[in-house]
Amino acid sequence: MKKENLLPKAAFFWSGGKDSAYCLQKVFQEKNYEITYLITTLSLPYRRITMHGIKEELLEKQANLIGIPLKKFFLLEGTNNEYEEKMNLILQDLKKEGIETVIFGDIFLEDLRKYRENQLKETGMKAIFPLWKIDTTFLVNDFINQGFESITCCVSDAFLDESFVGQKIDTNFLQKLPKQVDSCGENGEFHSFCTAAPYFSKKIEIKIGEKLYKPLSIKTDSECDLPSENKVKGFWFAELELLQN
Repeated sequence: MKKENLLPKAAFFWSGGKDSAYCLQKVFQEKNYEITYLITTLSLPYRRITMHGIKEELLEKQANLIGIPLKKFFLLEGTNNEYEEKMNLILQDLKKEGIETVIFGDIFLEDLRKYRENQLKETGMKAIFPLWKIDTTFLVNDFINQGFESITCCVSDAFLDESFVGQKIDTNFLQKLPKQVDSCGENGEFHSFCTAAPYFSKKIEIKIGEKLYKPLSIKTDSECDLPSENKVKGFWFAELELLQN
């Protein structure tokens, strides 16, 4: 009997947002890797996805509907050193299981890609970027056309006002975006939470609660190259709540 070819194992860096969801679909379609884990960073003591502000229970709901085990690592201080230490521990655990590849949904941020590649290289692993340099306008429109659904959970006040948070990402949303805002929010203009995907066993039903504004306490790297009128002062968050379904 002919032996079945086994795909190499890989872990997927999962943010819960639209780019991550679209990227995972691309990996499934290309069939080059078997995804064994979704990896997500959360903050302590809030137990929310870092930067997105999404509750842990919503993240777990996504993983359950996808059917892939979730590996979470928690950051208390949120410093680069803490992140790198925790990430290295995760990578070492993956290597022990024979996983040597981690897949990311980044699109065009060169510094971020180099950072990820260098970190994995130290552990003898490699980083893969299936969406790299693909036009973001094409990506977000194909995301919508394929039946994905996503809601903005966080927007930067350097580019967008309160009205853009808690909005479904559809053609109407895209038409309202200012010209300087990337269609996928790749420069940090907005973040999202994916509620439906072709590979979810069912749609996630949520309700949108209050909107919260949080001033920026530290200067971000992306802020340094912005003109003075586009400096990040803070972020608007939409509180997304899971409806039992």
